[in-house]
Amino acid sequence: MQRDKVYPVIDLTSNHARLDANRRSIYGVAVTTAAAHHARVLALAENLSPHLNGPTAARFAEQLDEVGIEGTLAGERCWAEIDSDWLEQGLERITAESIDRWMRELDNLKTRGIALVTVADIEYPRNLRTITNRPPLLFIEGAIIDADERAMAVVGTRKPSAEGLAAATALACELSQRGVTVISGLAHGVDAAAHAAALNCHGRTLAVFGTGIGSVYPAANRGLARQIVRNGACISQFWPSQSGAPWTFPVRNIITSGLSLGTAVIEAGETSGARLQAQEALRHGKRLFLLEKLVTKMPWAQAMIGRPGVTIVSSVEQIIEAIEFDLNTRTVEYAL
Repeated sequence: MQRDKVYPVIDLTSNHARLDANRRSIYGVAVTTAAAHHARVLALAENLSPHLNGPTAARFAEQLDEVGIEGTLAGERCWAEIDSDWLEQGLERITAESIDRWMRELDNLKTRGIALVTVADIEYPRNLRTITNRPPLLFIEGAIIDADERAMAVVGTRKPSAEGLAAATALACELSQRGVTVISGLAHGVDAAAHAAALNCHGRTLAVFGTGIGSVYPAANRGLARQIVRNGACISQFWPSQSGAPWTFPVRNIITSGLSLGTAVIEAGETSGARLQAQEALRHGKRLFLLEKLVTKMPWAQAMIGRPGVTIVSSVEQIIEAIEFDLNTRTVEYAL
């Protein structure tokens, strides 16, 4: 008769991991704390999605969301309900030592003011939860609050014209004054202008990193990032030590779109990351707002005219009205 598999259980009574062959669990159910839950999830994630990106990350997020935090703490009984050889192989590779290592890393992040939120946690942003390619993990410095559900992404080129820079500043400021959180990617140009305008107009802003939370890119925006943490949050879906790479910066468009109710593109060329952001917004079923002057100049923006969810705007009032409609509609849906 085949024997049941024995997975490692973490014993944190002495803050040191050990194997306990007398306890049956998926990867340690002895400690039911948020930290233990997160350590187990991180140990599993590094086996299943080493880069926290692409189909493996989306698949892991889906299965983790299905099990939920109760499942990750309940262990084998809940995970066994998911018929997945891929998941089982990842679970088998977890060691008590890896969980202990992640517990120490989480302690280190906590001392730096950085928190981890997984898709299984109730703190996971509701807007982001609605998209199919949501990331399984978020490393957050600062705070995401309920009011940040009322959010708009403001994005554009790193090298805007003076007119584009002024438009980004004006839009972000007015959104902030209307109680809308401004989301962007902390890049030079439009992104930095949108963040700064939100702060200057006493609003909230969220910065989505194209690197790990442990580094700010570009370095020139470190001071801006510190201000954002005090009035919003800096967010990354990557491992804390992840450096910037050609593939990481486009990935952040997924979160920037997902966290928002819609995306406003100020200026963006044919190869701009903001154009990718526009495409992500439509894939997510979010609204896409294109400034009139962008549409008159860029063929890619002209090609989007008439597509569902796309609005050509000349004033912030059009954006506010759309946001209010979406929020009211969502409230009715949840009430039902």
